[in-house]
Amino acid sequence: PPKPPATPAPPRQSVPAPPVDNAEPLEVRVPMTRLRKRVAERLKDSQNTMAMLTTFNEIDMSKLMAMRSEYKDEFMETHSSKLGFMSAFIKAATVALKANPAVNAVIEGDDVIYRNYYDISVAVSSPKGLVVPVLRGVDKKSFAEIENEIVALGKKAKEGTIGLDDMVGGTFTISNGGVFGSLLSTPIINPPQSAILGMHSIQKRPVVVDDQIVIRPMMYVALTYDHRLIDGRESVSFLKKIKAVVEDPRRLVLDL
Repeated sequence: PPKPPATPAPPRQSVPAPPVDNAEPLEVRVPMTRLRKRVAERLKDSQNTMAMLTTFNEIDMSKLMAMRSEYKDEFMETHSSKLGFMSAFIKAATVALKANPAVNAVIEGDDVIYRNYYDISVAVSSPKGLVVPVLRGVDKKSFAEIENEIVALGKKAKEGTIGLDDMVGGTFTISNGGVFGSLLSTPIINPPQSAILGMHSIQKRPVVVDDQIVIRPMMYVALTYDHRLIDGRESVSFLKKIKAVVEDPRRLVLDL
């Protein structure tokens, strides 16, 4: 008998091309900037050289915030500058440094150099990395002078015009991680200094005042110090003085 006609083969299906991967590469290698390399070297040298230890305290910001709220408009009209918290902490740090000279001192070889001038480095974030411009002679400057200088140095940092002369010679550093939302940290000393104060974010918390639980705006503060030079008693006394002055700013007027 005749054979049935052959069944035609199904058409070949084309294999789809592999999808084009438009995702970001898993790794990107870029060279470190000179500033970033220099900061990394200095911070690692600080860790390797110093016996760093950090102590903490907390500050009730109620009175300082009330003072700022009451006088900020008049301060702006008079001095053309905003009244911030940094100027108060710089003035409080100056008082605390005078009361605890070892925190403002530095080890040099086999000697300790006690410095009777107060040049405060302020950590500032810039597009190229962290920079620490110096406010010189802050014990002789007013709140307005300090605030105006912070603004000027911050502008130079953002514009990339800050120079080496702006960043050398500080005796103590203040870093405010609170502007980024940090609740608590252990800052690294900025060598060749012997200590650094870390400010943090302000948060409302329940605290006990006169045996009553109340809600207050609180800030944790941290002091990292070189234990080769600064004893625990001095570091704790330093933070207690900062706390006392910030919690009652009238002490600045009365030199207490």
